[in-house]
Amino acid sequence: MNDQPLWRPSATQIAGANLTAFMREVNAHEGIDLSDYSALYQWSIDHPDRFWTELWNFCGVISPAHGGPALVDGDKMPGARWFPQARLNFAENLLRRRDGTDAMVFWGEDKVRRRLSHDELYRAVAQFAAALRSWGVEPGDRVAAFMPNMPETIIAMLATASLGAIFSSSSPDFGVQGVLDRFGQIEPKVLITADGYYYKGKIIDCLARVGEIVNQLPSVQLTVIVPYVYARHDLGKIRAAQLYPDVVAAHARVTEIRFDPLPFDHPLYILYSSGTTGVPKCIVHGAGGTLLQHLKEHRLHSDIKPGDKLFYFTTCGWMMWHWLASGLASGATLLLYDGSPFIGRGGSTILFDFADAEGMTHFGTSAKYIDAVAKEGLEPIATHRLDSLRMILSTGSPLAPESFDFVYQKIKREVCLSSISGGTDIVSCFVLGSPIRPVWRGEIQCRGLGMAVEVFNEEGRPVTEEKGDLVCTKPFPTMPIRFWNDPDGGKYRAAYFEKFPDVWCHGDYVELTRHDGVIIYGRSDAVLNPGGVRIGTAEIYRQVEKLPEVMESLVIGQNWPPGQIGDVRIVLFVRLRDGMVLGETLIAKIKQTIRVNTTPRHVPTKILQVPDIPRTKSGKIVELAVRKVVHGEPVKNIEALANPEALAHFRDRQELMT
Repeated sequence: MNDQPLWRPSATQIAGANLTAFMREVNAHEGIDLSDYSALYQWSIDHPDRFWTELWNFCGVISPAHGGPALVDGDKMPGARWFPQARLNFAENLLRRRDGTDAMVFWGEDKVRRRLSHDELYRAVAQFAAALRSWGVEPGDRVAAFMPNMPETIIAMLATASLGAIFSSSSPDFGVQGVLDRFGQIEPKVLITADGYYYKGKIIDCLARVGEIVNQLPSVQLTVIVPYVYARHDLGKIRAAQLYPDVVAAHARVTEIRFDPLPFDHPLYILYSSGTTGVPKCIVHGAGGTLLQHLKEHRLHSDIKPGDKLFYFTTCGWMMWHWLASGLASGATLLLYDGSPFIGRGGSTILFDFADAEGMTHFGTSAKYIDAVAKEGLEPIATHRLDSLRMILSTGSPLAPESFDFVYQKIKREVCLSSISGGTDIVSCFVLGSPIRPVWRGEIQCRGLGMAVEVFNEEGRPVTEEKGDLVCTKPFPTMPIRFWNDPDGGKYRAAYFEKFPDVWCHGDYVELTRHDGVIIYGRSDAVLNPGGVRIGTAEIYRQVEKLPEVMESLVIGQNWPPGQIGDVRIVLFVRLRDGMVLGETLIAKIKQTIRVNTTPRHVPTKILQVPDIPRTKSGKIVELAVRKVVHGEPVKNIEALANPEALAHFRDRQELMT
C-alpha cells in the first residue's frame, strides 16, 4: 500500500499552473465552483460540449469561423461530429509566433547542432509550401516523409498542413517492404527523405533504399532529398529526385504563407498501426481534433508555457513525434534529437547533456529507456544539473514502480513524473499527468480531461480497484476520422467497438486506483490466462526486471498440452547481462521473486534465456509475434520489427516440448 506520494506540487506550483487558471475561467464563465482536478474532470465528461469550447477559447485557437455547436450527434460512437461549422488551419496555429527566439534546437547525435528561430521556421515553411503548391499538391493529396527527427521533417509537415494536404511519416530505419506496406496504401504524390542518418556514430545510408521504394510507388511525382550525412549526392538512380535546397531555391523570395481555412475534421495525418499481425492499418486523424487535444495535453496536463523547452525521444514513425511537433502551438521550443540515446560525454548521457545544454523543462522518453539508464548504473542527479527540468514524461510501455523510485532517487527529486498512455489510434492520451496532483508510486496520475475513461470487467460493468479493460464511453475529438481504404467503416468498428457495443475498447488491461490514478498491466490481447486467471504481462515484468541479472524479459502463454487450445502455461524469456548464463540458481531466484511479490499463479512454468528480444521500431516488445513463433504460426509482417532476426531465438525450442 502506498501511504505517501513520491512527489507533491507546492502551493505555489498549483497556483501558477495553467490548469488552475483554466479552472478559474471555467468557474467564472459557468457560474460553478470547481476546486480540484477530480471536480474539473467530472464536469469535463458530464458537459463535453462546454468543456471543449472553454478549452478552445482558453488556448486561443486561431479560427476564422467558430460559430455553431461544439458537438452534434454526441450520443453516437462512432458518428459524433465536433465543431462542424468551424474552420481552421493546423499549421497556422503552430506558426503563430514570428520572432527571433528559438523554435527548434536539433542535435543529430554528437555530429550536428542546429537552431531555427520562429522567423526562420516560418520562412522555411513558406518556401516549401510554395514548392509543394507549384508541384500541384492540393487538399487531400498525400505527402510522405521517410525522415529522421530533424527540422526539415517538421517543416515538411507544416507546409503540407498549410495546404490541406495529408502528411504521413515513417522512420528511416524501416526496410523497403516496411515502407511500401505503409506508403503503398496511401499513394503519396511527394516523398521527402534524408540521404541518411547517424546511429552510434555510424552513417546509415538511405538513398539505396529510397531508389527501390520510389520505383514501387508510381504515385510519387517528386522525391525530395534532404542533405544530412553526405556532402555530395548521386541521384541518378532515384526517380524524380531533387535536392531539398534546389526545390526551395525557386521560391526563396516567398515570405508569407497562404493558410487555407479547412473544416475541423479535415484530414491532417495518416498514422499506422504497428503491423505486427498483418499489413498496418492506416489511421486518418483530423486537424481540429489533433490540435485541440494536443493543446489540452500540453497546456493543462503538462503545464507547458511559452518559452518552455519540450523534448521527446522519438522517431518520426511514432505518434509521440506528432505530439512533440504540436508543442509549437503552445509557444514551446522543440528540442529535436535523432540517433542513439546511448552515447555522450559520460558514455550514455547525451540526452541529459542535451537537457543541461538547452535548459530542458520537459523530458519525454520511454519506460524502456528509463529502465536501461537504471540498469547501466547512471546517476544524472550527481552528474548533471537539470535545473530547469519540471516534468519527466514516460510512455511506450508501463513504467514499473522501481522506475518511479529510480527517477526520484537518481535523476531528480523535485520533478513531476508523468507516465502517460494512449496511442497511435487516438494520436494522444487516455491517461496522463496532472501538475496539480501528487505522484504515487507505480501509478499514472489521472484520466485525461474530456475523456470518459472507465475500467470494464468481463461483464461490461465499470469497476474500481479491480483489473479490467480500459474503455472510453463517450466520444472525443481525436477519434480517427476513418481508416484509409475502409469505405464502409467495417475495419474501424471492428478495431474498437466489437467487444462492448457503442463503447471504445482500447485493448489495455488496467486498474483504476483508490487515488483515482491508473495502473496499466499490459495489452489485453497479451493477457495470460493460466487456469482461467487473467494476469497482465507487466505484473511479471515488474518483478523480473528489478533483478540485476535480468536486462529485459518477455512472457507469453503457451497452449498446453501442445496442439490443444484450452489451458495455457506461462513461459518467460529473459535477456541477461552480457556473459551471464541462466542456471538453476537464477531460475529459482526469479521464481521466488515472482511468487513472493505476486501470487503462485504468476510463476512461470518455464524460464528460458535468449540473446535478444524482438521489438517494434518504437521499442515495444512484441509478445504476440513471439507467441505465434512458439506455436509454429507465421508472423505476417516482420518488416514492422526493428530486429526481426531475434524471432529465431524462440523458434523450435526443445525446452517447450515438455
